[in-house]
Amino acid sequence: MKTIGKGLILAFIVLSFTVANGKNKAEEGYTFKLFKEIPHTSVKNQYQTGTCWSFAGMSFFEAEMLRMGKPEVDLSEMFEVSHCYRDKAMKYVRLQGKLNFSPGGELFDDVYVAKNYGLVPESIFPGIKYGGDKHIHGEMDEVLLKMVEAVVENKNKKLTKVWDNAVNCTIDSYLGELPEKFEYQGRSYTPKSFASDYCGINGNDYVQITSFTHHPFYELFTLEVSDNWLWSQFYNVPLDELQEIVESSIQNGYSVLWAADVSDKGFATSAKGIAVVPDKTVKAMDSVELAKWDSLSEKEKDATFYKFDKPEKEMIITQEIRQIAFDNLETTDDHAMHLIGLAKDQNGTTYYKVKNSWGSYNQYKGYFFASQPYLRYKTTAIMVHKAAIPEVIRKKLNL
Repeated sequence: MKTIGKGLILAFIVLSFTVANGKNKAEEGYTFKLFKEIPHTSVKNQYQTGTCWSFAGMSFFEAEMLRMGKPEVDLSEMFEVSHCYRDKAMKYVRLQGKLNFSPGGELFDDVYVAKNYGLVPESIFPGIKYGGDKHIHGEMDEVLLKMVEAVVENKNKKLTKVWDNAVNCTIDSYLGELPEKFEYQGRSYTPKSFASDYCGINGNDYVQITSFTHHPFYELFTLEVSDNWLWSQFYNVPLDELQEIVESSIQNGYSVLWAADVSDKGFATSAKGIAVVPDKTVKAMDSVELAKWDSLSEKEKDATFYKFDKPEKEMIITQEIRQIAFDNLETTDDHAMHLIGLAKDQNGTTYYKVKNSWGSYNQYKGYFFASQPYLRYKTTAIMVHKAAIPEVIRKKLNL
C-alpha cells in the first residue's frame, strides 16, 4: 500500500458538476450521526510519500495505548519506514531483485518493526533531514531503488561487504540516524523498551485477517500482493465474518487497521467525504469529456456521472463478487487506513468512520465515512487485536 492522494480527479469532477449546475445541493447530501467512536489521536499527513501503512499503523498503536489507559503519544512513522527499507533492501538483494522494492508495505510491517526493533516518539525521530517540515520521499525512493538494482546487477560478479552500509547511510542521510537510546519524559529508553514498557504494545497480540475463496477458510495463507515483502500471513474467513469482526471490534472498544482499494469511483472522500458502491454505472470522465461538460444536457450529465448528492441504493456485495474483483485486479492493494467509529446516515444505514493520513483534506478534516458495501467489496485485509475477534470466530481460527 503506497497511495499518495487518489480521489483528487473525482473531486475535480464533482466540483465541475456543482459549478456547472450553478446550485448548491448540500441540503440533499449525506448526514452522519456517530453511535460509536474509539478514542484516537489527531490526523497526520503522509504528504508526498508511499508510507500509508506506517501512518495508519502508528495511529492504530496510539489508539491501542489509549484503550489500555496509557498516555497519549505521537509515534514516529519514519522509524518504521527506516527499518523496513533496510530489511527490504537486504531481502531484495538476497532474492536477486525478485522482490517489489518500493515504499509500500503491509499492515504487519508495523508489528514486525515493533517486535524486532521497537517504537519511538515522533519528537525523537521526526525522519526529515532534507529540509522542510513535510515528508517528501520521491528522490529518496528513486535513489534507493537504483542502489539496490546496481548491487544486484553487480558488474564485479561478487558482492562487497559494504553495499548494505552504503544503502543504510543513504537512508540515514534522508531520514536521520536511528536512535539506540533516548530520554523521554525523564526516563531513559531503548526503542524496544519504549515499545514494551511505555507503550505496552505486544506484537503477538495482533493478527491480519482477510476473506478470499482461492484459499481455504479458517487457515493462514500468504496474501499475494506485491507490497507483502515480508510474506506475512493472513487468517482467511468468510466475508460475513470479516464484517462481523470489524463491527464487533469497534462496538467493544477496539479500533481496526484497514487495507483497501481506493481507486474505485465510489471513493469520493475528497469531494464528499464518503466511500460507497453505487448500484449504477459510475463513469470516470477524461479531460476531453470534461471540456464538453457544459454542452451536455442535464439528462446526459445524469447518465454520465453519479453525483453522490444523497444516499442511494448500493450494490449487494457477495463473496463471489468480491473474489472476481480481486482476481481481475479491480480491487488492488492501494492504501492503509484506520477504522475508528460507527455511524448511521439519515436513512439509518451503517457506515464506518475512517481516519485517513492525508492531512485535513476534506469537510471532515481528514476523516471520511465508508459504507458497509464498500468495506465488503474493497477491503484487502484488516488487522485487529486477537481479543477483539468474536469468540465463536476465534475458536474457528484456533486463536
